Amino acid sequence: MAGWTKDELRKIGEAEELHLQPQLADGSLREPTTIWVVRHGEDVYVRAVNGPNGNWYRSTQESHEGHIEADGMGKDVEFAHADHAIDDKLDAEYRLKYRRYPEEIVGSVISDKARASTLKLVPHG
Repeated sequence: MAGWTKDELRKIGEAEELHLQPQLADGSLREPTTIWVVRHGEDVYVRAVNGPNGNWYRSTQESHEGHIEADGMGKDVEFAHADHAIDDKLDAEYRLKYRRYPEEIVGSVISDKARASTLKLVPHG
């Protein structure tokens, strides 16, 4: 698997939102879900506000593959479980990137429920 290019990381880092499409069991892609995304170093992370019971999150667990789009860039990805040792760092990334939103909105993506659904997006070559 290849890593993210500098341009891809820049686009994702600057994008307000990301469109995520998990691959379903039949090989088709689920309808896009619009979510927030953060970078931490050279990695990209997403969380489900509704936690592991969220519809799009459950879809990622079928094949662990899918497609994302952000700022005009599309990429096939693997959905990997994140190391929860960095949860506090990701919370800080969400707070910084989305600081213009009220705390109750940002709080929904840094809640314990959302943290439990943290996924690392790993690009396919």
